Amino acid sequence: MAGERSGAGGPGRRSLLGAAVLGAGGAAFGLAGTARADDGGSGSGRRGVASLPVPTVVAHRGASGYRPEHTLGSYQLALDMGAHVIEQDLVPTKDGHLVCRHENDITGTTDVADHPEFAARKATKSVDGKSLTGWFTEDFTLAELKTLRAKERIPKNRQENTVYDGHWEVPTLEEVLRWAEKEGRRRGRPVWLHIETKHPTYFRKLGLGLEEPLAKLLRRYGRHKKHSPNFVQSFEPSSMQRMSRLIDGPRVVLLSSASSRPWDFVESGDPRTVADLVKPEGLKWIASYAQGIGPTLDLVIPRDKEGRLTEPTTLVRDAHAEDLLLHPYTMRNENTFLPLDFRKGTDPNAYGDVFGALKTYFATGIDGIFSDNPDTALLAAEDFRGD
Repeated sequence: MAGERSGAGGPGRRSLLGAAVLGAGGAAFGLAGTARADDGGSGSGRRGVASLPVPTVVAHRGASGYRPEHTLGSYQLALDMGAHVIEQDLVPTKDGHLVCRHENDITGTTDVADHPEFAARKATKSVDGKSLTGWFTEDFTLAELKTLRAKERIPKNRQENTVYDGHWEVPTLEEVLRWAEKEGRRRGRPVWLHIETKHPTYFRKLGLGLEEPLAKLLRRYGRHKKHSPNFVQSFEPSSMQRMSRLIDGPRVVLLSSASSRPWDFVESGDPRTVADLVKPEGLKWIASYAQGIGPTLDLVIPRDKEGRLTEPTTLVRDAHAEDLLLHPYTMRNENTFLPLDFRKGTDPNAYGDVFGALKTYFATGIDGIFSDNPDTALLAAEDFRGD
């Protein structure tokens, strides 16, 4: 795979977003030696909107390989490890506050089931066509949600993380923005965020639209401008189209499996699938309102029936031709999440050859990667830049 590096964009383009990693924190923003979108140099264009090292390491829900996801503890650890960007997923409360949870179903990520006062809130709902039974953020006020505590989502895989169950609250986005502002001042550089709108069509139908409250908060904290240190992202293209009318910052369209359809497409009757969106015509359409894509890693290098990697697709080349960033998801260290080629031993929860897998993905020319284990991905990125 390493031999394909030049064909996928070449090592020279890794300087497009500023190749220097600054100390442990690593985010290079508006400093000497970094490329900026408006400097007329190699960083110009959509990929230059974020002056970040390449490959960029995005801490997926924080350092979720080590702490319960979407907690201030997970975010802080990711930042301390040196992650370049830290991800938040947004869902609303009943009274319209934006909180950080991977899903509005909080059954598996909080101790809500242990609260008898909320037993009657358990419900079965259809969310983006899937029937789910549990407790949902839109049925709780923020004050009620704050009585809950976060816990590890996949305890069978990450038993060590369960020691932190009950330690942190569910954070609001505003609390995260305040935290980022404080940490940015302390470190002398901005804290980059990657903020996702979850199920925006579903919530808009409930009168709990995500985009306008998100834009309002970003404006309040000065993060709505072209060079603001955050991305916004969504699996629903219409959400990013809506955000393009509300803020000037970079927007990313997330892409699931090739055969899937974004839920807003299902709702509107748009017949296109993700397979259509990753074709040159689809990427050109995305580039008309967004600056990047976040494809599943299988869209970059598919796996065969046994789970081994095959040959890379042309997605990296085609996206870069439209000046789109690529931040694929998600790398995790455990065998069960890795391609079969890079698993070690028979324990599905043991760590595999994650460095080999990351090097293979970096060699395709991707601009960054989401990782549950940002320390591992950072070291792999540093090794790759040194090759």
